[in-house]
Amino acid sequence: MKHTRRKFMKTGIGGLASVTTFNIPFFGLISCSSDGNNDVPLDNGLGITGVSVPPVINASAGSEFILNGKGFKTGDQIEWISTSDDSKKFLSSIGSTTETSVTLVLPTEIPSGGYRLVLSRNGETLAMGSVQLNIVADSDVPDIEGMTIKGVVFSSGVGVAGVVVSDGHEVTTTNEDGIYYLPSGKESGFVYISVPGNYEVPTNGNAPQFFKRLSASVETVEQHDFSLIEADNMEHVVLTMADWHLANRNNDLEQFQNMVLPDVNAMIDSYAAAGTKVYVLTLGDMTWDLYWYSNGFGLNDYIPYMNQLHSPVFNVIGNHDYDPYFANDRLAEDRYRNILGPTYYSFNLGQIHYVVLDDVEYLNTGGSQGTVGSRNYRERLATEQLEWLKKDLAMITDKSTPIVIATHTPVYANPSLDGSGDQVDSYKLDNAPDLMACLQEFSTVHILTGHTHINYTVEEDPGIMEHNTAAICATWWWTGREGYAGNHICKDGSPGGYGIWEINGASMQWQYKSIGFETDYQFRAYDLNTVHITAAEFAPNASEGDMEQYAGPYALPNLNNEVLINIWGYDEQWQIEVSENGQLLDISRVKMMDPLHIISYEAKRLNVGAQPTGSFATNETAHLFKVTASAPDSTLEIKVTDRFGRVYTESMQRPKAFSTAIT
Repeated sequence: MKHTRRKFMKTGIGGLASVTTFNIPFFGLISCSSDGNNDVPLDNGLGITGVSVPPVINASAGSEFILNGKGFKTGDQIEWISTSDDSKKFLSSIGSTTETSVTLVLPTEIPSGGYRLVLSRNGETLAMGSVQLNIVADSDVPDIEGMTIKGVVFSSGVGVAGVVVSDGHEVTTTNEDGIYYLPSGKESGFVYISVPGNYEVPTNGNAPQFFKRLSASVETVEQHDFSLIEADNMEHVVLTMADWHLANRNNDLEQFQNMVLPDVNAMIDSYAAAGTKVYVLTLGDMTWDLYWYSNGFGLNDYIPYMNQLHSPVFNVIGNHDYDPYFANDRLAEDRYRNILGPTYYSFNLGQIHYVVLDDVEYLNTGGSQGTVGSRNYRERLATEQLEWLKKDLAMITDKSTPIVIATHTPVYANPSLDGSGDQVDSYKLDNAPDLMACLQEFSTVHILTGHTHINYTVEEDPGIMEHNTAAICATWWWTGREGYAGNHICKDGSPGGYGIWEINGASMQWQYKSIGFETDYQFRAYDLNTVHITAAEFAPNASEGDMEQYAGPYALPNLNNEVLINIWGYDEQWQIEVSENGQLLDISRVKMMDPLHIISYEAKRLNVGAQPTGSFATNETAHLFKVTASAPDSTLEIKVTDRFGRVYTESMQRPKAFSTAIT
C-alpha cells in the first residue's frame, strides 16, 4: 500500500461535525437511543439542563461539533471515557458557548468507539450520556450514480490507495486518492476494509474497528471513512484460541481468569517486550448458546473477558455463538453481528492475507422467542460467502502470498489410519471441494479450525494444510472443575491450549502451547504396564461394569512393556526416536484413546453418579505412537523433532506412575 499525495484537511475551528440521530445496532457495551441521551438530572448542582447527546457523531479528529444544552460555561471540561475500557480517556476543550449549546473540539488522538461524556467544573462532575463516535476523513466524496456506499480510507490525513473494501457481496479497492465506491444492496448491514499489511485500525476495547454499520435505506448514499494507523507488522505473532465456551458454569470464569488469562497474556507480553506485534484470532465458540438465557451469559458477557487480553482480537463465529431463540441462520447470527461485527471478512498482517469465514448454517429446529431449539446445524459455507471469497482472493495478484483461512468447523475429519499406519484423510465440511477450488491458485495455504476440542493436522492437497486446534476450555472446563481431576485435558489427551504462529515476512512457524506449561511441552509418555483403569482405582463410587464401558483397552492389565506416546502437535514432517540402552526401538503409529482423559473426565463423572456426555467423552486419536521395551524397569530416551527442527525430549524412567497428575 502507498500513501498518495492528496491530503484530507481537517476542518479545524469553524468546521462542524455531523451528528446522527437515527437508531444504530448495539455494539459491545454501547447503548444508543434514537432521540439522543438526556439523562442529566435536573437538580445536578451545576445548572446544566436540556442536554441531548446524539447516539452517533461522525467527525474528524480535531474538528468541532455542537452539543445542545443549557448552563455550560467557558472553562468546563468534557472527558470522553471509553465504554469498553475505563482507563482510556480523552479531554475536550470548549470552543464557545451560547444559552442553548456548547461547541466542543474533538480530541486529536481519539479513535472511533463508544464513549461516555462526563463534564467537570471546579471539582464537580456530571455524566451527560453515551455516544458512538466515528472518526471520518472530513472529505465530501462526490456521488456516482448507482453507487450507494462511498468513502475514504486514510492514514494521518492522507488517502491510502489499493485498500480492499467490501460489503460482504461486492469487493472493490480504493483509488489513488484513497476513495472507494460500492454499488451495495446493503444486505449484510456492513461495509468493511481488508486492513492492509503494516497498518492497524482503531479498536473498541480489543476489537479492531475495520467495519462500519450501514443504517440508511438501500437507495440512500452513505459515506463511511476508515482511519488506518501505520504499524510495522511484517514480523508478527498470531495466537489462535479455539472454543472458549464461557457460560458461567463449571468454574469456567474462575479457570479462565486464574489459569488461561495469565498464560496467554504472559505469552503476549514476552513477544511484545521484544518488539513483536501480537494478535489473537479466536476460532469460534467463545460462548455456549445452550446457556445464553438460562445462565445469563452471552456474547455481550464475553466482551469483558476478551478485553482482558493484552492484544487486539479478531473473532470467528462458531456454532455455539448463535441465538438459540431463532430457527433461522440469518436471524440467529444477528446478535453476533450486532455485538462483534461481520461473520466473514479478511485482513492483512505484514505479507500474510487472513480470511475469516463462517462455515455454520444454524438450523436450531424448534427455536422461538423464549424457547431454546435443538441447536442443530450444518457444516457448510454459504454460496454467497464462497462468491465473496473468490472476489476477495482475486484482489491478490501475487499467488505466492501466504493465505490463512480461519473458520470454526474443520474442513477435514479427525484422521484415521490404514493397516500400515499411514494417515487417511476425508472431508468433513459439506462443500469442502468448493472451498478447495477457491484456494488452488495459491502456493501456501493454512486453514485454522477448532470445534472438535482435539488436535490434528491434514496435508492432503499440495500447498494446503489444515490445523485443527484443541480447545481453550479443554473438555468444556470439566476436568479442572472444583472436585474433579485438577488438570486441563482435551478429549484426545492434549492439554487445553492454543496455537502460536510466528510470522516473519512470508516465513511461518507454528506450535501448540499447553496452558500452564512451557512451550517445549509437546508430548506425554505412558508406561502401559501401570495403566489399568478400574472403578476401584479411579471411580470408587461407580461399578466396575460402568467403568469398563469407557475404559476401552485399558480395562484389562497390560504387562507387555509397551509405552504409549501422545504427541499433540504431530504432523507427518515430525520425527520420533525412542531408544533403550542405546538401541533404537521400532515405533508404530496407532489410533486409540488417550488414557489420561478417561480418568480425568469419564471416571470423575461416573464417580459422582453422572453419565459422561457422549460428545465430551474420550475419542480415538491418530497422534499416538507405541514402542515395546525389553524390560519393565528400563529407562527410555524419547526424542521428538518437529518440522522446524525444534527438539523435545524425555528421559522416561520406568515404572512410571499413572494418575491424573501425570505429565
